[in-house]
Amino acid sequence: MIEFALTAKRGIDKLGILVAVMIAVGSMGLPFLIYRANRIVSGSPRSIIESLPAGKAAILLVLLGIVAFCAVVVRSSKLRLYGAVSVLLVLALAVGQGAGFITPVDNTFARVSPGSGVWLILFGLVLLATDALARMRPEPWVRIGALALALAVISLLLWSGIWDQLSVLREYANRADVFWRESQAHIVLALSALGSATLAGIPLGILCYRAPRLRAATLQVLNIIQTIPSIALFGILMPVLGFIAAQVPFAAALGIRGIGAAPAIAALFLYALLPIVANTAIGLSQVPRSTVDAARGMGLTARQLLFDVELPLAFPTILTGVRIVLVQAIGLAAIAGLIGGGGFGTFIFQGIGQTAMDLVLLGALPTVGLAFSAAIILDALTDFMRGTHS
Repeated sequence: MIEFALTAKRGIDKLGILVAVMIAVGSMGLPFLIYRANRIVSGSPRSIIESLPAGKAAILLVLLGIVAFCAVVVRSSKLRLYGAVSVLLVLALAVGQGAGFITPVDNTFARVSPGSGVWLILFGLVLLATDALARMRPEPWVRIGALALALAVISLLLWSGIWDQLSVLREYANRADVFWRESQAHIVLALSALGSATLAGIPLGILCYRAPRLRAATLQVLNIIQTIPSIALFGILMPVLGFIAAQVPFAAALGIRGIGAAPAIAALFLYALLPIVANTAIGLSQVPRSTVDAARGMGLTARQLLFDVELPLAFPTILTGVRIVLVQAIGLAAIAGLIGGGGFGTFIFQGIGQTAMDLVLLGALPTVGLAFSAAIILDALTDFMRGTHS
């Protein structure tokens, strides 16, 4: 109580106002759940009061009100974090219970989806928790531990079956084998682009660092590639790779063809080059001249200087480029579904074609989850490496 009183006197938090408005609008002004008689018909919106038994609906509304109030007046990062995480867990349970509550017994055709209110409240709570974590500045291992705990809780909720009545889980149940096959394809696309771009980009970045004229021309070309829309780049690569496959039998035997994974990996590779090349050159240029001069004075050769001094000191900056590339590749790999490359984009575009938004979510949610997890892990690793070299 003393801590609350002290923090409340410091004034109103502007971000907290935004979070409170999002929670208020999401809980009172927008649908909490959407009920459909089947997977493709228009749904009927249900409020929190209509989606849950009266007692549980009242508890959820009270908790949302408390966390919204605390977001505005409480400045303690720990209290804001604990409040946001606690209500997030309650919200997750409420969505699952609400789906079971409004679904008729033994009805296998009905579909229940989270409404826009749930997504707005979810975004507000995640924003509040993320802001609290940023202010607390936890150690890298703490961030990775928090991510592992969050994934464990989500896995437990999935295993418990509390979300089984949600339509996105019903879509998954009908496509479990395909889902895991496409998830592997998505990861392969992203990691293939990352691996090939790293192998080509770091040496190219070293050359750009050594030759300023080459650096200007190379970065200009890579910047132009970045301006090409992803679908357009796929379209450019498809006939080129198709022609190569037709003229070079060995290339076709390796799987290079106009559609499928080959143009997707090629496009992702081209997009990935700029962050790695630029960050490698920047990282090397930021190595202190005094350190380089001292290493030369000790008799190190140019090769030893590069691999024993410059690259280790530049590694955190290079790793930042790798993080950008991996997150970008995970997101852009979804477009590969348009050209038969597989991945989660397969569900996204199938859902759009069938006007089945829960099928879209089946592809979109794991894509977002993978990108978010990769960003946290590589951010933590980058900070750890910077701390090691500082």
